[in-house]
Amino acid sequence: MSLIVYLFFNGNAEEAINFYINSLGGEIVSMQRYGDTPMPCDESVKNKVMHAVFTAAGATMMCSDTDGKKQFTFGDNISLSLDYKDPEAMRKAFDALAEGGNVTMPLQDTFWGAIFGMLTDKFGNNWMFNHDKPQA
Repeated sequence: MSLIVYLFFNGNAEEAINFYINSLGGEIVSMQRYGDTPMPCDESVKNKVMHAVFTAAGATMMCSDTDGKKQFTFGDNISLSLDYKDPEAMRKAFDALAEGGNVTMPLQDTFWGAIFGMLTDKFGNNWMFNHDKPQA
């Protein structure tokens, strides 16, 4: 079994995908738009993402836009947690995702022997970053 994160957006999924793959490294695996399907849809959503698969930070993620009938409310009930072996790669990704967002805890040394930080990106998604320091 594997766990795959599925993110929903209110019309800006493609922008978010590009932001995540540029910030974390990755690529679009597949993307289907509402207008590419046989399902009837409003003209306003024909070019929106119905379903996409992409990689970011070595993980497979999926996402879609709403079909225009429902709006998603972003909350603080979930965080995407990234665990890094390389602290410099983590700092680079943290800084990239923080752009336009809100850093809730800067990357810092912790009492549990890690470098850890948290942020909410410009799309309202929460992220946690962790690098466990080598034990002496």
